[in-house]
Amino acid sequence: MPDVSFHPRPRSRPARALGGARRAVLRRRRPLAALLAAVAVAAGLAATRAEPPPAVPVQVAARDLPAGEVVHERDLTTVALPPDAVPSGLAGVATGRVLAAPVSRGEPLTEVRLVGERLTAGRPDLVAVPVRLPDAGTVALLRVGDVVDLVAADPQAGTASAVAPGATVLALPAADDVAGPTGMPGRLVVLGVAPSEVTDLADATARMVLTFAWSRQ
Repeated sequence: MPDVSFHPRPRSRPARALGGARRAVLRRRRPLAALLAAVAVAAGLAATRAEPPPAVPVQVAARDLPAGEVVHERDLTTVALPPDAVPSGLAGVATGRVLAAPVSRGEPLTEVRLVGERLTAGRPDLVAVPVRLPDAGTVALLRVGDVVDLVAADPQAGTASAVAPGATVLALPAADDVAGPTGMPGRLVVLGVAPSEVTDLADATARMVLTFAWSRQ
């Protein structure tokens, strides 16, 4: 009687190789998982130890500062800001200078906040001129940004004329008791005027009595 028993067909060499590789992976899956977990932890730790973004030391106001005040060392403190938070036009040296506008606590001190040539930044039609007005009480009514017509009066001749119409108040330094060139007390105002008006304004300041009216321009 013929032999009809079943004899399994031997697997091909590629199939045997694939099976061996699968068994090898299965045997090593736990060590592989542990290795991958360790790599993930190491990457996380490296990220937390990454260098912080670069910072720039910037002088800012240590307290609220009013316009017209002279800046002292005690009024300033230094903070570290990211480069993209640093404003343009930072003041190189702020101590000893006069504030042209109020500065809030923590605000960087820029040139446009200080009395100087930068007060007319963006206004090529104006130049900044300091003018002492004899009546400090009327100056106290002004605010930075006001537009006024500056009037020169000659008491002896009984005449008056506008010497700087449409002048912009750029800064109001703190009141003082210093007398002007005429011997009269007053208060300093920094005005933005047209370059062509500077000479007449200087002459009127020396010889006449100056006052102002709010401009209707």
